[in-house]
Amino acid sequence: MSITLTESAAQQIARQLQKRGKGVGLRLGVKKSGCTGFTYVVDYAEAIESDDVVFEQHGVKVVVRDSDLAYLSGVRVDYRREGINEAFRFDNPNVTATCGCGESFAV
Repeated sequence: MSITLTESAAQQIARQLQKRGKGVGLRLGVKKSGCTGFTYVVDYAEAIESDDVVFEQHGVKVVVRDSDLAYLSGVRVDYRREGINEAFRFDNPNVTATCGCGESFAV
C-alpha cells in the first residue's frame, strides 16, 4: 500500500506547512459524502497518531488513518493549476465511478 506525491504536491505541502508554522504533514482521508459515496478529506496533520500510516516523499509526509488505506492505496497526489484555479488532485486507481461534479467517488 502506498501514496505517491508529485513534486508539485510536495512543494505545495511544504509551502503551506511553512506558512502555518506548525504541522507534520498533509493528512489525507475519506468520508462518506456526495452522490457516489465518498469524498476526499484534506487537512494538515498536527501530530502522528497510533492508527496513522505515514508516507514520505520529496521531504514531506502524507499521513493516512489505517482505516482509510483501503480507499487510498495507490493514490497519486498532484497539485495542479488550471486557469485561475489551483488545487490538489487525486489519481486513484480504486475509483469505479465519480459523480458529475467530480466531488465524490465510489470504490
